Amino acid sequence: MDTVLWALMGVIAGACIAAQAPINASLGKALQVPVAAAAVSFLAGGIVLWALAFIFSNATHTPINFGAPAPWTFVAGGLLGAFYVFSNITLTPLMGAAAVMALSVTGQLIGGLLLDKVGFMGMAVRELTVGRLAGAALLVIGAVMIRVL
Repeated sequence: MDTVLWALMGVIAGACIAAQAPINASLGKALQVPVAAAAVSFLAGGIVLWALAFIFSNATHTPINFGAPAPWTFVAGGLLGAFYVFSNITLTPLMGAAAVMALSVTGQLIGGLLLDKVGFMGMAVRELTVGRLAGAALLVIGAVMIRVL
């Protein structure tokens, strides 16, 4: 049952990203500067996440250990996320939400396959099998079909 709930959480998260793209694109159009919409999106999300982080830290009596991670990791994830959100804001009005999501998921899958292959940042190494490559190829074909047809 846990596997089903985790899978459902992943699907809901994906649906949130799909809804976020046109919302942020509309915000970017209204603000007339797309990068400002990305900044507002990150600011709002950051405020909520910091509040939750402190609530969970206090509730579990677990202090946040800011000294543990490598310094570059404090910035890297945010920069990658900022590029993703900015790209969605820029591309959604041009291509439509479905095409942008299809291309984003394709990029996520290809990136995930490569990261799994090398065991990036201590992840377990997972080989590129025929089944995994076929699944990626089908997703690329689907993304092209969504964009072109």
